[in-house]
Amino acid sequence: MTHLRIPGEQGDATNYERVFTLAPEVYQHWGALSQSVKAGMDLRRYELVTLVAARRIGATYCSLAHAGVLRSRFYDDDALRAIATDWHDAGLDPVDVAVMDFADVVARDPGAVTAADTEALRAHGLSEQDIFHVVLAVSIRRFFGGVLQATGAEPDQNLVDALPAELVHLLA
Repeated sequence: MTHLRIPGEQGDATNYERVFTLAPEVYQHWGALSQSVKAGMDLRRYELVTLVAARRIGATYCSLAHAGVLRSRFYDDDALRAIATDWHDAGLDPVDVAVMDFADVVARDPGAVTAADTEALRAHGLSEQDIFHVVLAVSIRRFFGGVLQATGAEPDQNLVDALPAELVHLLA
């Protein structure tokens, strides 16, 4: 970590956990909020949305972490590479592409979301609650990824090691 000096023992804690030793109550509340948002969505969709948001805001730590989940639970290397390169041409269901497009808009500029953006999701069968959970997932990623970026938290080596070097380079 390059921006903050984190007090205390380093131990087996992840780099993001070390950052939050400065405000452990915030980390505890973050965990509860994150679990609540995740519980309201299909895990695969949550991970796709989170990957898009992390990449849009430049949060490499989060990009690597969530790409790792997608790789270990849902996609092989080729599929994940295609998703990371251009999800429009990755063979995903149209609803997933639409959700990822929407997540990208929210991550880039939440104020730029239009009625047409949400209507596109409704046309794919998403409910108001589904759409709201995408907004929540992106918004919590903007917070968490922003904290890690601002504090200089580097991705843990296990996140780098869990992915092929080509994919790490693509996500970094």
